[in-house]
Amino acid sequence: MEFTLSQIETWVTAFMWPFMRIGAMLIAAPVFGAQNIIPPRIRIGLAVVLTLAVVPLLPPPPAVPVMSVTGLLISVQQLLIGFVTGFIMQMVFSALVIGGHAIAMSMGLGFASFIDPQNGIMVPVVSKFYVIIGTLLFLAINGHLVLLQVIFGSFETLPVGGDWLGSGGFMLLVLWGSKMFAGALLIALPALITIMLINFTFGIMTRAAPTMNIFAVGFPTTMAAGFVIMMLTLPNLLPRFTDLVMDGFRVIQQILAGG
Repeated sequence: MEFTLSQIETWVTAFMWPFMRIGAMLIAAPVFGAQNIIPPRIRIGLAVVLTLAVVPLLPPPPAVPVMSVTGLLISVQQLLIGFVTGFIMQMVFSALVIGGHAIAMSMGLGFASFIDPQNGIMVPVVSKFYVIIGTLLFLAINGHLVLLQVIFGSFETLPVGGDWLGSGGFMLLVLWGSKMFAGALLIALPALITIMLINFTFGIMTRAAPTMNIFAVGFPTTMAAGFVIMMLTLPNLLPRFTDLVMDGFRVIQQILAGG
């Protein structure tokens, strides 16, 4: 059995461009792209398996040489689509990091930092707690499967070698960044208001009794109040987080549909 050079090049291009899109999504997406959880070899192997599963369902790739200028532009297009898809979901988890950071700073735990398993950076321990809870919720609602379904469906709305992401899609991406901060505020708002009222009360007590050591009393009180509020508001994290995830998927579909 003999194969011509053109046949081999066609097979390589049919595999390479979908692999770039899926691999870029796995790198940028939460859970799949966690640097301290999934090794790069496992991530590459998963991208290869997913690409092999989706390539037979795709139409033939454009007859463009890989090393040509057009081929390089198509490669950049696939990487961009994959990164945008995963980056939006990463912003959902960033809302948990921002909300946990606000709570930690208000309750006096801003100095306690650990490595975030998603991004490999130092974050407050409260943020890490919320990220772990968010990861478990994301897996529980099958968000990882929906994300794979979205990236597979993108080959129909934005086929290989087809149209690029429009300016409207990038504008949606920029505007959706405000949802990240709004979601973080909704997550941290109960604890922030409670601790603010506690600090306001201690301020009045300090004016009434100037000799009272406010640092010896206020620090453990605000920390204990923060833990209590976190425990009481933890059941409300599921609907907040689910709304952010669903809104993120909606924005992804709008961007992949051309904005």
